[in-house]
Amino acid sequence: MHYFKRLIVSGELLPGEEMPSRRQLANELKINPNTVQRAYSEMEEQRLIHTEPNRPSRITEDPVVLEQLKNEWLKQAMTTFISAIQPLDISLNELVPLLEEKMKTRKKDDK
Repeated sequence: MHYFKRLIVSGELLPGEEMPSRRQLANELKINPNTVQRAYSEMEEQRLIHTEPNRPSRITEDPVVLEQLKNEWLKQAMTTFISAIQPLDISLNELVPLLEEKMKTRKKDDK
């Protein structure tokens, strides 16, 4: 699930895009098909994907669900980041310019 959530958040999997079949994914990852089935079922419960009878599963097109996923991902990243920098005892006033610079550098690297 984490893998697919990352792909959705990053835009590598687009709303409405087909997911690989459960069997195909299990074969590719060399894991038990039941594991894939459980992950797909959980993603369906979270409304991240939807499956119609005899059709491939697709990424949700619901903007509310996609925004919730983005916010969930951001909160997890922030928790990890804050835990990592906690020993530095850095103030928010010191941190913000560093984050801004890093974001600018990242955007330049993406071009």
